[in-house]
Amino acid sequence: MYQPLADKLRPVKLDEIAGQAHLLGKNTLLRRIIENGKITNMIFYGPSGTGKTTLAEIIARKTDKVLYRLNATTASIADIKAICNEVGAYSAQKGILIYLDEIQYFNKKQQQSLLEFIENGSIVLIASTTENPYFYVYNAILSRSTVFEFKPLCAADILLVLRRAIDFVGKESGIEFEISRAVLEKIAHSSGGDARKAINAIELITNAIPSDAVHYTITDEDVAAVAQRSSMRYDRDGDSHYDILSAL
Repeated sequence: MYQPLADKLRPVKLDEIAGQAHLLGKNTLLRRIIENGKITNMIFYGPSGTGKTTLAEIIARKTDKVLYRLNATTASIADIKAICNEVGAYSAQKGILIYLDEIQYFNKKQQQSLLEFIENGSIVLIASTTENPYFYVYNAILSRSTVFEFKPLCAADILLVLRRAIDFVGKESGIEFEISRAVLEKIAHSSGGDARKAINAIELITNAIPSDAVHYTITDEDVAAVAQRSSMRYDRDGDSHYDILSAL
């Protein structure tokens, strides 16, 4: 089964997560909570490719909770109820953590239905959203959760991710890669602070290399071929719309 390079490189320790020093740096509140294993309901807010899903997986491992990943675009309250039926099972004795991605796609009634399971302690909820939670998440959920904002990765953080990706692909494929810092920086800047987008660019470039190659130089032309135009995040109805208007 095909596994994307971004999944292969997904961090398994807090110190491996790129960026987010304001959340996960030494002695920060969230880091201390995770290390103490005393997890409460949380909302992770920020753009794609900044580590929200990865951090939820690490939290589940560090607290020995059974992790269920759901996406609000396809999940229903019936899915939540089915998961809660596992409470008390041998495999879930230390609790259940539900990671609900894109919670803004749950309507008000669906979000209200979550309260029953949050309040009786059946689950710990970590919800994520790319939209401002104070506009899209039901107030009763917000009042029972702590919001943590994830920032887009800076170019320096993306460079570290890119070097890790290239080293991994080189070891896996047996190909010796050569890439200049200028080319790396071009990928980093074109990714718009999204680590997944940067890794996907490397994956696409390396997938196009002949299988019998032993050495390959990644060039500006390669990067130009895979670079996505939207290095700027824009959403007509969300925060970015107003941020851009304010800047103009």
